[in-house]
Amino acid sequence: MNILEELEWRGLVNQITDREGLENHLNTQPITLYCGFDPTADSLHIGHLVPIVMLKRFQKAGHKPIALVGGGTGMIGDPSGRSTERSLNSEEVVMGFANSIKNQIGRLVKFGEGENPVVSRNNHDWLSGMSFIEILRDAGKHFSINYMLAKEAVSSRIEQGITYTEFSYMLLQSIDYMKLYEEENCQLQIGGSDQWGNITAGMELIRRTRENPEEEINVFGLTVPLITKADGTKFGKTAGNAIWLDPEKTTPYEFYQFWINTDDRDVVKFLRYFTFLSKEEIDTLAVEVENQPEKRKAQKRLAEEMTKMVHSEAALEQAIKISEALFSGNLKDLSVNEIEQGFKDVPTHKLEKADSGLVDLLVNAKISPSKRQAREDIQNGAIYINGERQQDTYYEITEKDRIEDKFTIIRRGKKKYTLIDFN
Repeated sequence: MNILEELEWRGLVNQITDREGLENHLNTQPITLYCGFDPTADSLHIGHLVPIVMLKRFQKAGHKPIALVGGGTGMIGDPSGRSTERSLNSEEVVMGFANSIKNQIGRLVKFGEGENPVVSRNNHDWLSGMSFIEILRDAGKHFSINYMLAKEAVSSRIEQGITYTEFSYMLLQSIDYMKLYEEENCQLQIGGSDQWGNITAGMELIRRTRENPEEEINVFGLTVPLITKADGTKFGKTAGNAIWLDPEKTTPYEFYQFWINTDDRDVVKFLRYFTFLSKEEIDTLAVEVENQPEKRKAQKRLAEEMTKMVHSEAALEQAIKISEALFSGNLKDLSVNEIEQGFKDVPTHKLEKADSGLVDLLVNAKISPSKRQAREDIQNGAIYINGERQQDTYYEITEKDRIEDKFTIIRRGKKKYTLIDFN
């Protein structure tokens, strides 16, 4: 398969402006392409992985990708895919976000490496130097109000209301495509399905601003589909929280668990979307899902590939270690860092570094509601310390029970964990 056929097999093509023309170009010569990432937070989330992986797919096929960080457009706010206006951040905040995102993308695509390295650009470099008059004369005059109102990103907001600031976003993104066309010979823009109007507007601006009307302009647009989950919930969130690429916001263990918990109905689709596994391996895993879903081989493969890609081999090994320790109940071999990842959302009780009676601790940490219940829990074998059952009601928590002199993990019953944090 050529790159376009592979993308279609993977289900990664939503719309193309000229499929035949793009395929001919891709088959005969390398193309320079770009995808934009606006810095609306200090980290990307897994919803951004598809376009990032798309850049890597084109790179592997011999093409020249550009990752454009929207330091300029990020100060305006893209109305695409939103029902309300974004809150505007200060220039200092946006530039801080932009730097963080650039570094994050760089770790994933390895800027400057290989024969056709991924290039990083920031549209703040040219947009910040343009005056309002220049933007109106050089870009605005080429678009009618009717043309802009017909775009989905604008038309969908008419009833709720859209400010002139967000209405003008299309002009800025069009300038981006034109600048990269002129300076980098960029002939393809890719993006999410909500970017179709902005992408086609950029192509239109390129064509309308050429001095020679006879000049043949070959520029293309391609969008990837909106990712949906089989159960109807939003992709990229768990328990209402986004899955971030920053390990400080979403730990590698949480990241790994997100993919492990993928629905059987989604896992093959996600293997095609996000990984570089071959068609043969994905087809084999699809048979496993069909015939032996309880083994969750496809989910494990997906979680392994994504954790290695976004974090590292070492982070994957650590995530697997934490998962196995929690499953088996053997917690003594976990490090402090691994405990902090695996028990991030577990109730924590802080305690001074001194011996403590188990019964009193169970009550003070609100593990058991009373001393009487605490004694019954211990005697009935419901209390575990660092994975080991403890049935002595006179037991004292001492230094030997502290992992790296920092944590003791107490479990009541099968699943109720409490982390004892020694100051």
